[in-house]
Amino acid sequence: MAVSRNFRGENMIVWVTGGAGFIGSAFLLHSLDRFPDRRFVNVDKLTYAANLSSLAGVTEGPRYRLARVDIADAAAVESLAKQEPPDLIVHFAAESHVDRSIHGPREFLRTNVEGTFNLLEVAKKQWAGRTDAVFHHVSTDEVYGSLGATGQFVEDTRYDPSSPYSATKAASDHLVRAWARTYKLPVKITNCSNNYGPRQFPEKLIPVVIRNILARKPLPIYGKGENVRDWLYVDDHVSAIWAVIERGAPGETYNVGGNQEQKNIEVVNALCRIVAKETGASEDELLGLRTYVADRPGHDLRYAIDASKIARECGWSPKETFATGLEKTVRWYLANQAWVRAVETGEYRKWMETNYDARTASVRPGDTQ
Repeated sequence: MAVSRNFRGENMIVWVTGGAGFIGSAFLLHSLDRFPDRRFVNVDKLTYAANLSSLAGVTEGPRYRLARVDIADAAAVESLAKQEPPDLIVHFAAESHVDRSIHGPREFLRTNVEGTFNLLEVAKKQWAGRTDAVFHHVSTDEVYGSLGATGQFVEDTRYDPSSPYSATKAASDHLVRAWARTYKLPVKITNCSNNYGPRQFPEKLIPVVIRNILARKPLPIYGKGENVRDWLYVDDHVSAIWAVIERGAPGETYNVGGNQEQKNIEVVNALCRIVAKETGASEDELLGLRTYVADRPGHDLRYAIDASKIARECGWSPKETFATGLEKTVRWYLANQAWVRAVETGEYRKWMETNYDARTASVRPGDTQ
């Protein structure tokens, strides 16, 4: 039987897969401050959407390690588990951009399905006989498909994925539940709505629109902009994950939403207003940049989350409204144009390749950008 560490105590090793991505980096920044007695291993392949400058302020030391590992490489995952046996796995790593999944679905299958399988297998081997470990799987509301004008997704809503991205995330959810039932693996799942906030890679709606507004480029809007999403500020998502890890029931699924439904056109309009207010630009000029483009295939009309279960069982609710979260987001991008330029020019990739030390599987000490 494996030796158990105290789940809430010191010397706990936490794997954060995809920790150089948008949500994973926010999770690490929060968690390193909150838990000074735990060791965090950032398991990341460092693909195009990874940005180590998002972890500015995180330095090498006994509490943090960057392990450049492709989770779809079973041997690499197993090797890391021998070096850094995890007590908690928080699984963010995924290919997540719907448009990319439509044009190149194979990598989504490899990372989202095979990668999740490899992590589950390592956890199964590592945690035989343990009851104090947790495999926390971070998923999406897109697995449920599309809603009409009314209604909300609940935890037992039938899965009906529309894109290769959501189909591979649905498959990974099913794998996690199967390992829980078949092998008694201690798992928890969260399905979240659309995240936004500082440091989001500029291929998603909000950072794309902010970037284009500042460059006075067209603001692309699919169809008529009538598609509705529930928006969740990234720091609220981080707090929800910890609420489920600490207070959620083993084997359960929790939907996480901001209770902030917005049409895409409303999001673009709000961004134009905020940027105009913050920069002194003409709001009418910015609104005039709106450009309607052909809708993408299989575009779900509406997502909406019923987050009453996580509120009831874990005591969690979002702190940010869409208005307050969007203002914080715009102000961060305006104040961090160097970060944006580094992404646009590809300099962030050059920096990572220069500073990443493959021998020690870490980043050399120093500023990240």
